[in-house]
Amino acid sequence: MDDGCEHLSSEEDKFHDECGVMGVYLNKENASEEKNKSSSADGTYSTADCNAATLAYFGLYSLQHRGQDSAGIAVSDGTQIKMHKGMGTCAEVFNKENLVSLTGHIACGHVRYATAGSQCLENAQPMLQNSKLGGIAVAHNGQLVNYEQLREMLEDSGSTFLSTSDTEVIMKLIAKSYKKGLERSLTDTIQVIKGSFALVVMTEKYLIGARDPNGIRPLCLGQVENGWILASESCAIDAVNGTYVRDIQPGEIVIINEDGVLSFEFGERTSKRTCIFEYVYFARPDSIIDGIPVNEARMRMGACLARENPVPADVVIGVPDSGIGAAQGYAREAGIPFASGIVKNKYIGRTFIAPTQK
Repeated sequence: MDDGCEHLSSEEDKFHDECGVMGVYLNKENASEEKNKSSSADGTYSTADCNAATLAYFGLYSLQHRGQDSAGIAVSDGTQIKMHKGMGTCAEVFNKENLVSLTGHIACGHVRYATAGSQCLENAQPMLQNSKLGGIAVAHNGQLVNYEQLREMLEDSGSTFLSTSDTEVIMKLIAKSYKKGLERSLTDTIQVIKGSFALVVMTEKYLIGARDPNGIRPLCLGQVENGWILASESCAIDAVNGTYVRDIQPGEIVIINEDGVLSFEFGERTSKRTCIFEYVYFARPDSIIDGIPVNEARMRMGACLARENPVPADVVIGVPDSGIGAAQGYAREAGIPFASGIVKNKYIGRTFIAPTQK
């Protein structure tokens, strides 16, 4: 039966492990619902002039390289959660009208690159579930290896699913134990899910970030003049004129509310195993991941390659865009001129994360 989704073959869906998450918490007294200006006459803006949805949009726009299948933002005004999401890039999904309608001082956003599940609106994030105890919105970067077992367990206990995304499993696990309290429901959920995850979770009153015990996927904390930011990469914090504070540590949960940031660990922290492809390709070169500038890492990898595999050459040419830093590092270490020999159409998007090669 045709469900309206574009399904990926097992080969096409094998290495899809990248998305971008964004969270915003603004102090409520400073987050007037009427403030939705994006810039001033001189082209700059203050975060005090923006609502949470606008800041989330700017952050997601800077994380667009992490996913171009779908985009979404959920917001809370302290009493209810509203959401807008759609297929395509941030520029295709959002406009001034729908951003202004997303009034609230807390926001949770996502740009998706299909990992588990098909390409259709049902799998777009954030995912939202309402219950008698309140609403929960979840944005997830990563992939669960025990997704099928957890989904089967939830279905056996009466849960119904509207998507094929592993994020819905996380959301339903949190909702299932929500009556135990926010902190307990988070730790109960995170201790049973296995795999890579960087989570941004939003309730009516809280913004939460969590990172898997191995720290496979990145997540960082930033501060703006009237609140806090959670983001996959520090470039999203820069995009909203924020200050990068630190990375969320592997096995750490942070809960943000009007009192500030509460941090605690779940389970035992294991050795950090950040995905090397974050430094090779996924991340933007101006981001900092786990204290390491991404472009510096690429240049050092290029220099290492030059030492290990020197070749006689006239010039070194990098494949745009992610290969430029490594090529520059190779050229510098080898004493060979760096040249620009391949020009990429800047409007084509990221070719590696295109759904198929067609």
